[in-house]
Amino acid sequence: FNLTSLTPATFILAGIPGMEESHIWISIPFCSMYVAALLGNGVLLFVIRTERSLHQPMYLFLSMLAVTDLMLSTTTVPKMLALFWFSAGEISFGACLTQMFFLHFSFSAESVILLAMAFDRFVAICHPLRYAAVLTPSALVKTGLVALLRSFCIIFPCVFLLKRLPFCGHNVIPHTYCEHMGIARLACADISINILYGLAVPFAAVVVDVVLIAVSYVLILLALFRLPSRTARHKAFNTCSSHVCVILLFYIPAFFTVLTHRFGQEIPHHIHILLANLYVLFPPMLNPVVYGVRTRQIKEKVVK
Repeated sequence: FNLTSLTPATFILAGIPGMEESHIWISIPFCSMYVAALLGNGVLLFVIRTERSLHQPMYLFLSMLAVTDLMLSTTTVPKMLALFWFSAGEISFGACLTQMFFLHFSFSAESVILLAMAFDRFVAICHPLRYAAVLTPSALVKTGLVALLRSFCIIFPCVFLLKRLPFCGHNVIPHTYCEHMGIARLACADISINILYGLAVPFAAVVVDVVLIAVSYVLILLALFRLPSRTARHKAFNTCSSHVCVILLFYIPAFFTVLTHRFGQEIPHHIHILLANLYVLFPPMLNPVVYGVRTRQIKEKVVK
């Protein structure tokens, strides 16, 4: 922590190494997915906001999810498209740190919200008579604050871990956006603390979320099997299926990206970058589609 920081004025985002000539073509599906994410999540937020019948915990958690999805994609995609279309890869050191912070912050916040949604389904199915007493408006506000506070406390130290490092001239980031380890690898100093913190703390927090979600669904499944009526079991399962799809859409690409980045050295670098780009586009685009198609109340309100 006593290093004299030599921070560059700007970094250069290189895009997708080895595919520079295809940037324009790659930008077409990326831009389409981003517009679909904006439209889908915007419609979802509008419907939940304007329809009083949807002012229930499940849908309010869904609106929180839509906001974090918009943050996740908007943090990265506009700069990515500017890079693809106008070769505008220059980004200031401060802007790069800001992008890095909000990228990881929104990922962590979304993980907490998915955990809260799993708890919501657990209470609704396993303790239906206590649902209104447990998930009060106050509890929803506290859940949102916990998501913000935990994410801030986990990610904000990364900013200081990067600001303490000296950068000795090499300022090209072989990526389409700034992320913690991508910036740290440009430093001309020991980055073992960054590697340890960047992998251990956020990864451990997300793993805890995944374990708690898994426990919730094990208890939900046990409760479903105890229901006497096949119709009741089917109805209860339908209320969970959308959330399960969203969980899979969020965690599977995220863990696959992290694991290939850490252990898949034989995978070409441009594949890593493409996977990382799809990770910030796929969940925000597909989440509103999943809930719009599989949730009858939302589908009816959207059609109306």
